[in-house]
Amino acid sequence: MTDSSFPRQLAFVGGGQMASALAGGLVQAGWPAQAILIVEPAASQRSKLESLLGVLTAERADESLRRADVIVWAVKPQVLREAVESIQPFIGTPLHVSIAAGISSEDLAAWTGSRRIVRVMPNTGALVGAGVSGILALDGVTPDDRELVAQILLGTGDSFWVGSDERLDAVTAVSGSGPAYVFHFLEAFQRAAQAHGFDEKQARELVLQTTAGAIAQARSSDTPFGTLRLNVTSKRGTTEAAIATLDAQGTGKALEAAVHAAYVRAGQLAKEFGAARPC
Repeated sequence: MTDSSFPRQLAFVGGGQMASALAGGLVQAGWPAQAILIVEPAASQRSKLESLLGVLTAERADESLRRADVIVWAVKPQVLREAVESIQPFIGTPLHVSIAAGISSEDLAAWTGSRRIVRVMPNTGALVGAGVSGILALDGVTPDDRELVAQILLGTGDSFWVGSDERLDAVTAVSGSGPAYVFHFLEAFQRAAQAHGFDEKQARELVLQTTAGAIAQARSSDTPFGTLRLNVTSKRGTTEAAIATLDAQGTGKALEAAVHAAYVRAGQLAKEFGAARPC
């Protein structure tokens, strides 16, 4: 990336974990910290962002936002419309990038009066540069805009484009919420290890190493997950007994139901906080 490709200003509205991850990735990749402005009401968070990243911060929106070529909406879905309406008087014609779950691209277009709308659904792996993000663009987004979004996400992990809000809701249900499913599994796995004599630290390390090793093995080839599972499962052995118990408990069906519930909830968010909300 050359200096000439940098926008004059990239502004984040909201300074939470994901905004910090995106801004941090940009700075690490060579984006000038002074070309990044983060609007964040909490003084403690502003101070943290300034000291860790060297970026500019502001307590509230003001005329400095007019310099922003890109605005990243990094607030919760229930306050996104209010945030857009409060900041609208201070912005020009930027590219709008939203990381709010559930709020449709068309709703954001209506609120901002712009078709230069990109929705991104990242996940918390972005905090350590190992995330995956789904991206959706409206028809006002140019090829240069797409390249700019790719640059913004570069330091957070992998990304891919989808063609509709419904597909992005599916991304939300699988990868957006997915880290919580994995952590939920790790919690239970650790408790099971502790129940069999390992202390908390030993159980945590054993679970992490086991999980990391299995993922590394799965990544090393295109072998289906089911085949890998069967390769570990000897007839009438210990693993077979364990898998039979998991199946009897319905763990697979429970995970399918969990992902579907997250997908349904993403659609509900659009109805609750999107166009259906009275002006």
